[in-house]
Amino acid sequence: MTESVTTPQTTPRTQPEAVVRINGLSKSFDGRLVLDQVDLEVDRGRIVSVIGQSGGGKTTLMRCVNLLERPDRGTIEVAGEVVHSDGRTVCRDLPRLRRTVGMVFQRFNLFPHLTAVENVVLAQRKAGIPEQEALERAVTLLRRVGVAHRALGRPEQLSGGEQQRVAIARALALKPELLLFDEPTSSLDPEATREVLSVMRELAADGMTMLLVTHELPFAREVSDHVVFVDGGRIVEEGRPEDVLDSPSQARTREFLASYGTPS
Repeated sequence: MTESVTTPQTTPRTQPEAVVRINGLSKSFDGRLVLDQVDLEVDRGRIVSVIGQSGGGKTTLMRCVNLLERPDRGTIEVAGEVVHSDGRTVCRDLPRLRRTVGMVFQRFNLFPHLTAVENVVLAQRKAGIPEQEALERAVTLLRRVGVAHRALGRPEQLSGGEQQRVAIARALALKPELLLFDEPTSSLDPEATREVLSVMRELAADGMTMLLVTHELPFAREVSDHVVFVDGGRIVEEGRPEDVLDSPSQARTREFLASYGTPS
């Protein structure tokens, strides 16, 4: 009797799951082309930093992801669902999209008449989360970002860094699959900047998927899996932080980094 031989089965390699997939994205304002045929993917658990000079299209790109801006052309897919295609919004439930994609704004955007904890509770209540559960989650998140002691303070009573950390807690409250950061430290002093970046480092260590527009190049180098240089509405160069920031292949990238005093 011949002994049968079983051929070992090779486990197929799984491709990274893209939380965001953008193809051919274009956007104009008053006839001025701000984004021009942009392609970008953000894989789950990855941190993608978008860098570039002011007016280059970085913030518009980010605001298109959760449809705060509506693209003119191109396709945006979020968490496996097409939300915009060829100038037409496909997503019929924008509140659900914005729960999936949390956003931390440059200017905090907290409600001035609410306390810190009320700001974090409000979005949860609008999403139908029971009051007690929303309150407990808000307190837990404020503790996580280091401002639980300021829970009853209103925005005007908080420092800029404290307000931004409350804004991060608010964005986390709905358990998003992706967090967008639009230059979260640009209006902060150096000490507050360190506080906010520390919170973002912890989120990175926890595996949060993040897409951030930043001018903090050392921070982008430290935490990013992928860096994208946008200029004139186009992606000029992208890749690993050490490649884009330390050994850029494009002359325009080298010019930009030189303006920041970054060796290349």
